[in-house]
Parts: sequence; structure tokens; C-alpha cells
Amino acid sequence: MQMRKLGGQGLAVSAIGYGAMGTATGYGPFDDTESITAIRRAHELGVTHFDTAEMYGWGAGEKLLGTALAPIREQVTIATKFGLTRGFGQDSRPEHVREVVDNSLRNLNVDSIDLLYQHFPDPSVPIEDVVGVMKEYVDAGKVKYLGLSNADEDTLRRAHAVHPISALQSEYSLFARGTERLQPVLEELGIGFVAYSPLARGFLSGAVQSREHYTADDFRRRIPWWNPENFDANLAIANELTRFAADKGATLPQLALAWLLAQKDYIVPIPGSRNPDRVTRNTAATAITLTAEDLARIAEISPTGGIDGRPS
Repeated sequence: MQMRKLGGQGLAVSAIGYGAMGTATGYGPFDDTESITAIRRAHELGVTHFDTAEMYGWGAGEKLLGTALAPIREQVTIATKFGLTRGFGQDSRPEHVREVVDNSLRNLNVDSIDLLYQHFPDPSVPIEDVVGVMKEYVDAGKVKYLGLSNADEDTLRRAHAVHPISALQSEYSLFARGTERLQPVLEELGIGFVAYSPLARGFLSGAVQSREHYTADDFRRRIPWWNPENFDANLAIANELTRFAADKGATLPQLALAWLLAQKDYIVPIPGSRNPDRVTRNTAATAITLTAEDLARIAEISPTGGIDGRPS
């Protein structure tokens, strides 16, 4: 698989990575054995970058990923994140950062974390202080590269002034386009971009259902794309994209991932599936080349993203 650079500090990863959130939380029932099989299938197909976080099962997701990757640890890069509380607030106090990162090293059963992110900015702790603590782990050899997740331009600039930031991770897909406004600053500072939820949290998976089909703890029940007043219009967009994908000999998720790869050469999507066969199909997106005409047609079908009821 093609490799892409994240930042200017030497981090190189596969063009498509693997997002492990669904192996531990958020998307209905999960099976550890199937998840481990899916993770290892991804690696067999050339995926070298695997992403998790403390919040994904509060350590359970890190432990599962560490177990899955243990036999191939030296062949992959592992990213994790800190900074959330169990009530989904922010906590990036230095003492909490140290506690979480030390726990992550143990949960993953690794000597070093390849890419460490702050999960969400914490308005009560200056980003300079947060990156200062993250830098301590780089200096100690326990973290190799630093990243931010869900950060804005000002936060990126201030953080990068303390220590080079290799990657920003934020939501980006055909349905979620807000982070495109950050591309100029990413290019100015030489920061890579990791796209989470590249299949629009499943809306572009080819298997979308209305919200009543999901369990009460499924995140999709709270996402506006699934609101009854938006669902049919979004489904119509997905269906039209599916027909266009079929004309290209591709599936809808393959088209959605190929579209992301075509946007910038520093973008790395991290789809996450617990199904090994879906992992195989997702990874095949790297073989799809979209022409300028293809991209123009996709823009006609979905010019501004998914419909969520907010002002455009």
C-alpha cells in the first residue's frame, strides 16, 4: 500500500489506517475475537497505522489493540489519545495527562506510543502547558510524535510553537466538511491530517439504517444526519453516490474513501470495521483513481456534505 507522510518529523503511515473506536464503544455490540481478526486482516492488506484512545472503553480498547498488534508491533504505528472524562468533559491537567499516558503505555503493552494526541482542547488548561507535558514523553523516549484532535487554528499554531505537531485528527468525510477550512494552516505548518469517521459514522458504509434500528447506547442515535427530518434526504444522497460508485466498479465506502485520498496527499482516513470482510473491501479503496470529472460529479451529488438542519 502507498505510504503517506504525516507532518515533517518523519512519521510515515499507510494511506489508509484503522480506527479502533468501534471495537470497544459507540457502535453497538462487539466481539473481541472478530475485532482482533479484523485488525490483523488490515495489517495483512498493508495497513500500518492503528488508532485508539483512552476513551474507547476506558482502557479496554487499548488493551484489545495491544493484544491484536503484539505479534507485529515493530511493523506498525500506534496512536492513542488523552483528555476526556467519563462524563465526556475535558481534563488535560498535567497530572491527569501523565496518569493517562502511563496507563496507555501499560494498556497497549508497549515501550513507546508512536503518535500521542490530545483528544479535545481543554479550555481550562493552556495548550502550551499540555504540549509541554506531551514533550516530556518525547524527551523520555516514550512517545515519538505529537498530534492534536479536534483542534482549531489558534490551538494548532500555539501548540506547534512549543513542539512540532505531526498530525491533526478530526472528523472529515463526504458528509462532514467543516475541517476543510483548516487546510491552509496545515499546509503552512506542515501538519498531516488524519480523518476519523471517514464513512460518516456509518452513513456511507452501504448498510445505513434509520436510528430506531440502533441500540440505545449507539452514538448514531444522537447524530443529526439520522434525525427523522434529515434522514430521507441524506439517504437519497447516499443512494445516488452508491449508483455512481457502481458505475466505477466500486462500493459506496470505497468511493467515499477514495474521495478523501484524492483531496490532499497528506490526508489519511482511518475507517474502523470489526468485520474482516469489510476491512478487505475498505482497503481496496486505495486502488481507485478518481478523475477530475469523477470529483465534479461527486460534488454535484453532495456539494456541501450531509444534511443536518444547521445553517449552511
